[in-house]
Amino acid sequence: MQTLHAAAPASFLAPPAPHLHLRLRTAPPRLGSAAGALSANAAAHAALSRAWFPLPHRACRRRRRVMRSASSGARATVASMDDAKKDVLIALSQIIDPDFGTDIVSCGFVKDLEISEALEEVSFRLELTTPACPIKDEFEQKANEVVAALPWVKKVDVTMSAQPAQPTYGGELPEGLQKISNIIAVSSCKGGVGKSTVAVNLAYTLAGMGARVGIFDADVFGPSLPTMVSPENRLLVMNPENRAILPTEYLGVKMVSFGFAGQGRAIMRGPMVSGVINQLLTTTDWGELDYLVIDMPPGTGDIHLTLCQVAPLTAAVIVTTPQKLAFIDVAKGVRMFSKLKVPCVAVVENMCYFDADGKRYYPFGQGSGTQVVQQFGIPHLFDLPIRPTLSASGDTGIPEVVADPLGDVANIFQNLGACVVQQCAKIRQQVSTAVSYDRSIKAIRVKVPDSDEEFLLHPATVRRNDRSAQSVDEWTGEQKLQYSDIPDDIEPEEIRPMGNYAVSITWPDGFSQIAPYDQLEMLERLVDVPSPTASAVASS
Repeated sequence: MQTLHAAAPASFLAPPAPHLHLRLRTAPPRLGSAAGALSANAAAHAALSRAWFPLPHRACRRRRRVMRSASSGARATVASMDDAKKDVLIALSQIIDPDFGTDIVSCGFVKDLEISEALEEVSFRLELTTPACPIKDEFEQKANEVVAALPWVKKVDVTMSAQPAQPTYGGELPEGLQKISNIIAVSSCKGGVGKSTVAVNLAYTLAGMGARVGIFDADVFGPSLPTMVSPENRLLVMNPENRAILPTEYLGVKMVSFGFAGQGRAIMRGPMVSGVINQLLTTTDWGELDYLVIDMPPGTGDIHLTLCQVAPLTAAVIVTTPQKLAFIDVAKGVRMFSKLKVPCVAVVENMCYFDADGKRYYPFGQGSGTQVVQQFGIPHLFDLPIRPTLSASGDTGIPEVVADPLGDVANIFQNLGACVVQQCAKIRQQVSTAVSYDRSIKAIRVKVPDSDEEFLLHPATVRRNDRSAQSVDEWTGEQKLQYSDIPDDIEPEEIRPMGNYAVSITWPDGFSQIAPYDQLEMLERLVDVPSPTASAVASS
């Protein structure tokens, strides 16, 4: 059986001209309404919990109506309901999502399109990938404008919403993680660089953008979360019915830390720590979350591998300082995430500079963050200044982005939050469309994330090259699955992503095959080799 090849990479549906490209606004949206300097006393905490930004949007919906004046004169009419819907979709396809590079109709954002019987009023819903989309206001405005510009439209009613929280992982997940869309690891692999500060402020920035957010403090030996936030309930409780841990909550953000377990700091050996981390993370009833931020402990040991194996990490944010020593440890962490197929989307260089007497000073030198970006190809770098208020916020229990939502530090975290939202959306889009089955040509289409090329594989080729224990003897390496066992006309029943590294393919015989991207790429390369042996391997 010969492997099928695409003559050229598949092209996206070209939207009608001209395109309306959306750009990020330079001024970030306001995080909330907590104003002025906040004292650390109990009254200030109580007032803050009532006055800061509203809780993350549970329904994630809002409407906007645009009506034309009745005095706008004679207008054109549309022949039928089908023509009217076609006009609306063509108009909306002018709007291009800047992250996906595709129009919002092809992205599947347009839902519940309805047109009145008089063919004058239009209503629809834009379902975005996340309620924290930094350009949702621009989407709403442009959608109103392009539809209202149709000559037969008198009224436009747009409802904004977001997709339900769900992971891209196609395998079996612990019950507590089944309703979490994105899991973000904040890591430095070195202590004392401000990783917890970045994790907490990033979480509250995402919450201020409208997302449902949780924080998991994975440092059992030195938990930071109990000091950095001030929840009213400082002890975790267990649901007696299902034995699930109920997270504590502060200003709308759910959180779990060993420090809230009433045990303080742990004194235990590595295997016990991994078990505690696993239990705290997977048996917690997180509910529906758009983002779970994990504050990773220092190092690259058992705990990190446990977290990466248990939780399907969407992406990682790397925290460093300007010193060379910090770079050496951070480099180890980046390589670890690379091996685990977790993309690093941003680097935060903390304690980078301070301003005085109209000048900017770099007391610890420059270049560590830039070196990480250049050496490992991480696309985004954010510099955090040395600020007494930023340090103090970690001790008072009020995150800096909450205490001063309009300050320079909050502005940096707004940009970091927008970056994380956009990169996670791109990763999810790439993963969800990386491998699919095209029934029209009876071939599996493969476009590995971060690759511009697409190739085709015959389903029988993929099935025959399964390397699991059911197909290959683990001890002897003997091939148990024979060529003739798989019919040439076999077709997959379902293909689901397995995190950032593989897909799960369900076949008609009930077998569920895990196919890593690396293996699929190897099959594609093998058929290009003129050797008869290589061709036989690829098709047997």
